[in-house]
Amino acid sequence: MKKNTVLNILTFSLMLQTSTSALAVQPPPAPLKGSTIACEKDMSFGAWLEGVKQEALAQGITPATLKSALPYLKIDSNVLAKDRSQGVFQLPFLDFSDKMISASRIKKGTEMIKSTEKEIFARIEKDFGVPPEPIVAFWALESDFGTFTGKFQVLTSITTLAYDCRRSDMFRAQLISALRIIQRGDLKPQEMIGSWAGEIGGTQLMASDYFASGVDYDQDGHVNLVKSVPDTLASAAQFLVHHGWTRGQPWLQEVRIPKDMQWQEADLSIQHPVSQWTAWGVTPARGGLPNQDLPASLLLPMGRLGPAFLAYPNFQVILGWNSSIVYSTTAAFLATRLAGAPAVFRGNGVVKSLTSDQLTELQKDLLALGYDPGPIDGKLGTATRVAVKQAQLRFGLPADSYPSLELYQRLKH
Repeated sequence: MKKNTVLNILTFSLMLQTSTSALAVQPPPAPLKGSTIACEKDMSFGAWLEGVKQEALAQGITPATLKSALPYLKIDSNVLAKDRSQGVFQLPFLDFSDKMISASRIKKGTEMIKSTEKEIFARIEKDFGVPPEPIVAFWALESDFGTFTGKFQVLTSITTLAYDCRRSDMFRAQLISALRIIQRGDLKPQEMIGSWAGEIGGTQLMASDYFASGVDYDQDGHVNLVKSVPDTLASAAQFLVHHGWTRGQPWLQEVRIPKDMQWQEADLSIQHPVSQWTAWGVTPARGGLPNQDLPASLLLPMGRLGPAFLAYPNFQVILGWNSSIVYSTTAAFLATRLAGAPAVFRGNGVVKSLTSDQLTELQKDLLALGYDPGPIDGKLGTATRVAVKQAQLRFGLPADSYPSLELYQRLKH
């Protein structure tokens, strides 16, 4: 999840207001038929489930645990419908963040940090080294502070996605982890209510992360991410620590960039010390820059004309929560807002983002030139950004990795 990730989406509108997904958008599959999923599965659901049960027993799941879960190990066609209809992460960063970083979320999150859950967050920062702002940002974006954690039966959701063709291995492992949660005594099967994608609790952890990073912070003998706020918040901190969070370091900082920037350096796979970015004319939008030796990447989620950020190593940890750059940048920036940063600067000009159809055409043109844009799906993923940068360098355009109208038109000639 991710990361990086990245749920409980009833409609597109509700998704924007309450919950987001850590799963990548994929092309639609063949339609469902009867009680099985019409794809290239090589066995019936019954035969497949029997194999899962045998694997679970071999991995230490007891017959009693399996028996308690068995009524929920079935197919729900609504889950696949949700899985195939994702699209919110394809919004440009400013559109997505404007919808997700609301004044009410900042107000409520600030209240949580300074008063409502102040003592818990102080303990968590002492115990785990994770400040409250990133935790609260995920809590806000994933479930609106626990007010909407999903209405799907998690075991059924995971079973459906495990039997589906596209990510069988991933969700089969999640199913075993869900059974481990039951066997450990954290939740009963009927209590495992969450997102269509199998995520559970206020910060929407997948079953494997629940089992590995779950913390019994209220010390009642169980890790309960459905009902316990202390367990939910501490487990989110533990998750970040397990992904490499460094105590005392920043995660994201908005900056201003010069017009003559070396744009090819703006890449999350490229890091330079803060001192080098300073030498190139990068300045903080607010306050000062951290330790000059700290490595950082220049993040331009909408290219050279949009907002600009220095992304520090802890931002890579946030990407481990959700691999969508749009989502992770939004979560990280919401955390900075909760820490007192002003609203995002709109950028150095008007950013004209390509439509999904135009981006599909661009991907086809990039492929024809010998670059690998990833799936030809009209979605701006990491592979497409890499291919765009390569083409920009080839044609002498500012290599900011963002699919501009200028590049689109150049490839048409």
